[in-house]
Amino acid sequence: MKSFLNEDFLLDTKTAQRLYHEYAAALPIIDYHCHLPPDQIAGDINFENITQIWLNGDHYKWRAMRANGVNEALITGDASDWEKFEQWAATVPYTLRNPLYHWTHLELQRYFGINNLLSPATARKIYDECNEKLQSPEYSVRSLVKSHNVEVVCTTDDPLDNLNHHRKINEDGYSVKVLPAFRPDKAMEAGDVHMLYAYISKLETQSGNAISDFNDYLAALKKRHDFFAENGCSLSDHGLEHLYAEKYSEDEVKQIFTKIRKEQTLTVHEIAQFKSAMLYSFSVWDHEKNWVQQYHLGALRNNNTRALSEAGPDTGYDSMGDFSQGRALSKFLNRLEADGKLTKTILYNLNPADNELIATMAGNFNDSITPGKMQFGSAWWFLDQKDGMIKQMNALSNMGLLSRMVGMLTDSRSFMSFPRHEYFRRILCNLFGNDIENGELPNDIKWTGKIVSDICYYNAKNYFDFDKAK
Repeated sequence: MKSFLNEDFLLDTKTAQRLYHEYAAALPIIDYHCHLPPDQIAGDINFENITQIWLNGDHYKWRAMRANGVNEALITGDASDWEKFEQWAATVPYTLRNPLYHWTHLELQRYFGINNLLSPATARKIYDECNEKLQSPEYSVRSLVKSHNVEVVCTTDDPLDNLNHHRKINEDGYSVKVLPAFRPDKAMEAGDVHMLYAYISKLETQSGNAISDFNDYLAALKKRHDFFAENGCSLSDHGLEHLYAEKYSEDEVKQIFTKIRKEQTLTVHEIAQFKSAMLYSFSVWDHEKNWVQQYHLGALRNNNTRALSEAGPDTGYDSMGDFSQGRALSKFLNRLEADGKLTKTILYNLNPADNELIATMAGNFNDSITPGKMQFGSAWWFLDQKDGMIKQMNALSNMGLLSRMVGMLTDSRSFMSFPRHEYFRRILCNLFGNDIENGELPNDIKWTGKIVSDICYYNAKNYFDFDKAK
């Protein structure tokens, strides 16, 4: 019987172990999509305790605690940090077979050298030991990132962000590149006219120019796009239920924008037309700058309206949606391709039922020039666990080229999430190792090892070309 979380964790065969330890483990990390707060990196803060760095903002853990019957006051409420940690420690033993059990103990091992299982019996000792270490310079956020051999971090930033924190990080000469990613979701959210009106007004104030019509709005957003590029950005990112590819005319979109500026209610069709026009414009700008565009598709957000009113968005009340993805995605990508405006693109799905759809759709638009131009992105959100990763890699293997995949990302708000890259790499090596030992692949460790190394690091390094970033 193997011991839990030993050096060969998730590696079933000798070949898998060799692939991981010789070709994957030591490679740097390129984390091209996350939600780490740039201000905390700029300030190089030390967290006061493990609750603040580990539980605050982690809706994965919050969902598990709610499922275990923990009172909300002890999750997101006014309880003390110790009381919240105590309740998480009481929940962890009940997370067996949930990826949180693996991640929790992997992070305790990798960051703090703690091999004891977290439980009510060990909670106080682990809490005190972690808190003591967190006060040392070795546990500042910049040190934590560097300790995991991270080369690049791309945060997720609204077009209105002044990027002052990114500039400070760069000016400080921090060895890890911390780059912004352009996330304009709020700029196209015509489903909430009052929110969008306020957003446009903020953009108007920031730009110092009146925004009286749709062309003014695009011009102001284009300046923000240019500003992001000047500050090292080379990615856009979009969180959508599905792509929008409604037919629209210039006059129709101008009329819709006029209604928005008057805070008038839009029809469902008008909302879709406006979003379609905005997405197309963003994609054209991305193509002009040779950026990578990312589309995260399929989340059904804010399902619990009572909880939304009390705790706000992004607090653990989102789920997979069952949206129709194929037709609109095809129309959207095909228009860009026909216009010669399709840049490098990564597609992520949240519903695993769409795995093969996304994998085959991506394959429709490769250009025979850029290896892996169209990417079926790594298993995302609810799917970034063992079963979800294996299904995504199997679908990509069967429908495309796993060998050209740009690897894993954390999609996390936590500075302790980088072991998710290790988790991914172990699962990847196990797939290849098992196939070799089963006689399904040739026993060519050198070539297979190169493929593994490419997926874990080199494909992303070449695809994004962050070396050119300021």
